[in-house]
Amino acid sequence: MMSANANRYAVYGMAKDAAFWANLRRILWAATASLLLGAVLYVWGGPRGLIAAAVIMATAAISASIGERRPARVPVEVPVQNDLTVLPPLAREMLERLPDPLMLVNAGDRVFFANRAMRDVIGVGIERKHVSAVLRNPSILEALARTGQSGEPNAIDFVVRVPIERHYQAFTARVSSEPSVVMLLMHDLTSIKRTEQMRVDFIANASHELRTPLAAVAGFIETLKGPARDDVLARDKFLDIMAVEAERMRRLIEDLMSLTRIELNEHVPPRGEASVEAIVRQAAAALSPLAKADGINIIVDVAETLPNVTGERDELVQIFQNLIHNAIKYGRENGEVRITLRQQAATGRRGPESFVIASVKDEGEGIPAEAIPRLTERFYRVDVKRSRERGGTGLGLAIVKHIVNRHNGKMQIESRLGEGSTFTITLPTVRKQADAPVMEVL
Repeated sequence: MMSANANRYAVYGMAKDAAFWANLRRILWAATASLLLGAVLYVWGGPRGLIAAAVIMATAAISASIGERRPARVPVEVPVQNDLTVLPPLAREMLERLPDPLMLVNAGDRVFFANRAMRDVIGVGIERKHVSAVLRNPSILEALARTGQSGEPNAIDFVVRVPIERHYQAFTARVSSEPSVVMLLMHDLTSIKRTEQMRVDFIANASHELRTPLAAVAGFIETLKGPARDDVLARDKFLDIMAVEAERMRRLIEDLMSLTRIELNEHVPPRGEASVEAIVRQAAAALSPLAKADGINIIVDVAETLPNVTGERDELVQIFQNLIHNAIKYGRENGEVRITLRQQAATGRRGPESFVIASVKDEGEGIPAEAIPRLTERFYRVDVKRSRERGGTGLGLAIVKHIVNRHNGKMQIESRLGEGSTFTITLPTVRKQADAPVMEVL
């Protein structure tokens, strides 16, 4: 079987032969016409006509000669490379199942294959598009171009800041020269980077927040061993305080561990489905005894049957437990906490989208405007004394923020002094597999 170059040479040779015979026919026709015209001119003008005939014949010969030297414009059809022949079905299936994002780019800088992991990162429907239309990172585009020209592999590290910070290491290599195919393989380093940073943050936060209760417990133990050894009233009082501080340390450690686990997986999209209405009713029922102690009535207002959202049920339970608990803790005694659930449709870049909107409203004192941007910071408290008295750790809203980020949702906080606060969570509903939401982050 002839190669592609051999085919092109054969086509070019046949076209050259055809052009030669065409030029020869042109010369013969010109010479014949010149002889006939010369004969007519000789009969009509005598010797002068013979000179004119000679000039006409010379002109015809020169024109034919120039036409013969001019290269014929031969339309050589270059066969279009079929990507299916480059990547057979078995190879496509193997690459499709790789856990790391992988993309193959042809000589025209167009994507002709992207596996499932790459589509989860960049988006669906990217095949046959120009690589610059699906990748928006200049360093990656430069590495692909450099590898395609020189054939040398490249490795680069880059960070994606939105919607969630992700760390990648990208490898480019030319895996085929004829036809030219350049491979882009991405390795997600987010878990490693987060683990390193969280180890540092955990030590700093734990040492800072645990110092006060540990010092209090150590002081009470020293007092009980010394001056209050035989003081029954003081002993009971100090033991009660020590129990409260020990419980506070337990909650703090649990919240720190929960926050660390959530941040570690924040970049991993959830795969399950959950009913927000069922989760909210479960959280409200679990916290109703705490609400009744303050005379607060919890109201769940659902206008219609809501679709499921994409998410991890346990994490979504944490969101609404934290929000409802905060509403009870900072709400007005004998007031109410109203939870409203609605469905909202919107038109996004990928077509129609649907969301579940959940609002948790209290009737508390409200939050100062300057404090609202800092509410999701670790250990930030508007009222430190009240928060500690009510068992707060300062990590609840930080946990909510990271869970919402992982679920590709949004959180909005509205508050007016003296009127209360409203925390609104927006979560995308379950979509069909063909229209699954993706994050264009590169």
